[in-house]
Amino acid sequence: MILVVISVIISGFWCIMDHKVSDFVIRIKNAALAKRKRALVPYCNINKAVGRVLVKEGYLESIKEAELPKEAEASHKKVLEVVIKYERRNPVLTDVSIVSRPSLHVFVSASDIPEIQRRGRRTVVLSTNQGIMSGKEAYKKGIGGEVLFKIW
Repeated sequence: MILVVISVIISGFWCIMDHKVSDFVIRIKNAALAKRKRALVPYCNINKAVGRVLVKEGYLESIKEAELPKEAEASHKKVLEVVIKYERRNPVLTDVSIVSRPSLHVFVSASDIPEIQRRGRRTVVLSTNQGIMSGKEAYKKGIGGEVLFKIW
């Protein structure tokens, strides 16, 4: 099985965007559009938490910690290995919309979550004071937070 590193390694360092969540989600989206089963993404606690939410919501099969392959220059770096979920040879994840960016943070109260999270397969992922969670879970708990992205 071939693992594809969806990142550019330049002189031993990962090229990472400033906003880790956006980078993580876009890498997964690009891997799904390229029909990849697995993707390696940079390790960070917030990426791991977002990955757990996406597994719980059914967009990913699994997420686990891994090391970069020995051939890579930066072999000491930890990464997350993400397994993308497919239904009938089509990825469950079809598109992503980044809502909060470093230049614009969007916050919602618990009562506003159903307006953002429309019917159907669309899911909103929030960063709350109780951790990263889906909009559905935050609405049940009655807490609001920063809307990180929408996924469907």
